[in-house]
Amino acid sequence: MCGRYSLICTDDLGNRFRVYEPTIGCRSRFNVAPSQTMPVVVQREQTELVPMEWGLLLHWAKDPAKARRPINARAETLVERPMFRGLIKHNRCLVPASGFYEWKKDGGHKVPYYLRLKDEEIFAFAGLYDVWHDLDGAALATYTLITTAANEVVAPIHDRMPVILKREDEERWIASDPPGQEELHDLLGQYPAREMEAYPVSTRVNSPVSDDPALIEPLEEE
Repeated sequence: MCGRYSLICTDDLGNRFRVYEPTIGCRSRFNVAPSQTMPVVVQREQTELVPMEWGLLLHWAKDPAKARRPINARAETLVERPMFRGLIKHNRCLVPASGFYEWKKDGGHKVPYYLRLKDEEIFAFAGLYDVWHDLDGAALATYTLITTAANEVVAPIHDRMPVILKREDEERWIASDPPGQEELHDLLGQYPAREMEAYPVSTRVNSPVSDDPALIEPLEEE
């Protein structure tokens, strides 16, 4: 499961993801939590940056207040789940990020860790999205992050991790033609552990209200 991540805007998202006329900018967020609105990259007539709310609401939902809104979708069962099967064909997206948090059990408490790529300041999670409309026609775009089994860096902390796409695979992930079963398996695999790092951080990240650069700083040893 991935329930928190960061997006630190060291580069313009339009430049990074080749969105030539971005309608939204990039504000650094150090502790993104479910229900918050973040920029997401989709391919429609052209590549677009779209603000979306984290927590998938399917277009056929009758009552958003009662609907189940998953923040994660397991890569291994995507094509088996009716909730995600259609989205794999037409509604794949890139979720820009700089790192993510997981919590490691340590006795009776949990220690938060920050995980990131060593050489990429901004990367993309593989995501799925949908657009729900209310009775007046107002649209609400939402997304979920795809997860896979943890690699060697993440496994000591948690058994799952979000799918981080290799840079050369980002364009393929949001292309108009859906990937086949074998290609899907390759795209949604583990990111190479040798290119990642993890370290403990302050428990201040436990609160979604906290949002400042100190959250991603390594925890000082006592």
